[in-house]
Amino acid sequence: MASITGVTAPEGSTIFSIGYEQRSIDDLIAVLQHHEVRVLVDVRMNAISRKRGFSKTALTDALAEAGIDYRHERELGNPKENRDPFRQGLKSARDSYLRHLRNGASDAFENLVQLARTTRIALLCYERDHSQCHRSCIIETVQEEHPGLGFQAV
Repeated sequence: MASITGVTAPEGSTIFSIGYEQRSIDDLIAVLQHHEVRVLVDVRMNAISRKRGFSKTALTDALAEAGIDYRHERELGNPKENRDPFRQGLKSARDSYLRHLRNGASDAFENLVQLARTTRIALLCYERDHSQCHRSCIIETVQEEHPGLGFQAV
């Protein structure tokens, strides 16, 4: 099974972070099931992929078969023009995404927090390395604003 890093919170209040880079759909589902994730929250701006099984419809169907709900939170996606600078580790790109999160995505962010308080969720995007993905900004903001919620990167 994949290694786990991060800080955990009490049972039921952990947000998992997972990327599908170098994973098959079966591997993704196995990791989610292992961690008893009930809802996968797709935080890609556009839920499409050239990788088989990871576009919105195919992913929704595969997750449903496994008993996992799917939600696409487009507003939590990293704007296209910010993706490459973010992957390059530029502080300006992290700052840009954090501004986006606090402004245009604030309602989606609060919905995510409320969902995490009631069920086990995982955030999904492409990058396998949590620190190279905007999921890390979402998690950092959750931990700053709601310290009772923890996270695990899987």
